[in-house]
Amino acid sequence: MFTASASLANGSSDRHAENLPELVAQESERVADLQDEVDDLDAEISTLQEEAGVDATDGTSADMRVVSGSIAVEGDGVRVSLNDAPDSALSDDYRPDDLVVHQQDLQGFVNALWAGGAEAMTLQGRRVGPTTAFRCVGNVLILHGRVYSPPYVVEAIGDPDALRAGMDDSDAVEIYRSWVDVVGLGLDISDETGLEMPRTESVELSYARLPDDQLDEVAS
Repeated sequence: MFTASASLANGSSDRHAENLPELVAQESERVADLQDEVDDLDAEISTLQEEAGVDATDGTSADMRVVSGSIAVEGDGVRVSLNDAPDSALSDDYRPDDLVVHQQDLQGFVNALWAGGAEAMTLQGRRVGPTTAFRCVGNVLILHGRVYSPPYVVEAIGDPDALRAGMDDSDAVEIYRSWVDVVGLGLDISDETGLEMPRTESVELSYARLPDDQLDEVAS
């Protein structure tokens, strides 16, 4: 048994990553490949539905499909880019943690844009929908199983003036802007025309439903 264990330990390391960063990179690449396959299959399904004259909307209104991210959209809006501060900003007064974009910073801008009337949004080019979840680990972003490094780019379709007003009214955005002035965190906001946003990545949703007898009771 010990001989077998030693043989396996000394074997090829091509199959398994030897450290966490390498493992994350490998898994991120695998997720990207799988998502490309899903995108191709989604496109094939849409084509077949169109050819067969099948209504793929299931009676859902266009507005709801935009909000849910189930259709691709295009329009004018804004682009927001957040970036870490330069290494030169590091001093005895500030920790390395103060120089990076955090999850709450990104979440603050996303929420502010929704509050400003955003009709659709992307983060790192991926559609942001009701099921979208992201988190930052150190100075990298994990979104839909993929790993991204700064700068982090949020694009939102909507009236640019209203979207900017939403950010101006946000306490989280105001805090981030104060750190832009102090340590040089990156922030660039620009009005954009013809933003193109893909549909959200396929997610199978399920929901709870009352038993028929209780449903009739509630209705009565």
